[in-house]
Amino acid sequence: MKRFFRTKWFIVTLVAALLAIACAVNPVSGKKELMFFSEQQEIAMGQETDQAIRQQYGIYEDKALNEYVDRIGQSMVPHSHRPKLKHYFAILDTPMVNAFAAPGGYIYVTRGILALMNSEAELAAVLGHEMGHVAARHSMAKMSGQMLAQIGLVVGSVVSKDIRKFAGLASIGTQLLFLKFSRSDEYQADSLGIRYARQAQYAPGEMLRFFNALQNMSAESSSHNIPTFLSTHPMTSDRIAKVKEQLSSQDASLAIKKEDYLRRLDGLIYGDNPRQGFVENGVFYHPEMAFRFSIPANWVVQNTPMQVMIGEKEGRAALLLQAETTSQDLDPYLQAKAEGLGQAKLLKTAGDAIGPFQARHAWFQVPQEQGEPLAVRLACIRKGALVYTFIGLSAYSTANTYHPILNRSIDSFQNESDPRILKRGPERLTLVRPDGRQTLQALLTQKGVDRSHWKQLAVFNSIALDSVPEAGKLVKLLK
Repeated sequence: MKRFFRTKWFIVTLVAALLAIACAVNPVSGKKELMFFSEQQEIAMGQETDQAIRQQYGIYEDKALNEYVDRIGQSMVPHSHRPKLKHYFAILDTPMVNAFAAPGGYIYVTRGILALMNSEAELAAVLGHEMGHVAARHSMAKMSGQMLAQIGLVVGSVVSKDIRKFAGLASIGTQLLFLKFSRSDEYQADSLGIRYARQAQYAPGEMLRFFNALQNMSAESSSHNIPTFLSTHPMTSDRIAKVKEQLSSQDASLAIKKEDYLRRLDGLIYGDNPRQGFVENGVFYHPEMAFRFSIPANWVVQNTPMQVMIGEKEGRAALLLQAETTSQDLDPYLQAKAEGLGQAKLLKTAGDAIGPFQARHAWFQVPQEQGEPLAVRLACIRKGALVYTFIGLSAYSTANTYHPILNRSIDSFQNESDPRILKRGPERLTLVRPDGRQTLQALLTQKGVDRSHWKQLAVFNSIALDSVPEAGKLVKLLK
């Protein structure tokens, strides 16, 4: 019993000492708060997250547009509560409607959210909001709170030099981007966004127009198109009311810059980009890399710049495809890939070509810490300067069921030469000046815009389909 109390006393004392050490002054409030992360650790975590997010989504390939977003963001940095922190602003190549901040000043907007906005002032308000999360160190405070809740599990490791290893936080990755902040955090970020935008001479009231567009998009869209921004930055009537309370009559004299902003959206990719791969009639095509392979019926496809993953809908089997530029011979290349499987048991190898391409294959039984072993097939295929690696996965007990299906997909890999596929391109935003007599719906009909896009374009333009756009004012359409 005495030993129990001594141990309990030691833990309480150690936790108290840790809490005393782990206090920092918040840059926004000026008050002390629980904080287990130094600014250097925060920046390092941001660098790690930035690498992960670039791999997952890719940066939108429009240098001028990225520089434009960066210029607006940088104009607000001197007015922020962390003006000496280096900030980074970038556009992610995804139609997802979202904006978020990683620790250490890394701030992202998606091309999907740019299409929704209608002025430079809106963009400034959104960037300012994300800068507010960084300035107040909201993600770091949230993680510190999570660690405190788990401190009983890690009390024996409190002297570790790398705090991120505590409680399974060694690999932060993209989870930091999708932390759900508290209402008070969102209120504070809104307030800071208004302040930073105003001090950079932008009309902060445009934040309300953006909120309205988000709500309209949510109401008009199918469930899979609901703005992700609403899940990571929940909207409430109180939040909108608080923004209204902070606006002043003097704000009306500040810059909105609608036309200049819209001109920069001309040619912006709309929706998914088929140049990066698409599925049609049971086949995955990649126009840029000129290949194709078949997809099992009713399997789910997830395509990112990093890899293509095809999964059986119940999760019982999967096929991954990755590509890498290398001059290495296939045999040592396959061996290096196999080493990544850990303590795998090699079952067999083969050197059969796939179509006109050289290939090397290996099959493995891979143990798991929990559960039965996996059956894994690696297939490395040389196509020009690239080696394409297929990884087929299933439980070992179901290999006879799923690996014939996986093998058919792998063996179907071939060069794509059909000009209709190779030339397939994305839809893009285009701008027109209406005559002031046609409704938006009539204008969309005249320009041949597919009906499936009408409701979303109405939201993008902040105008009802049966309303008449103002003569001479730019309107977003598709080409």
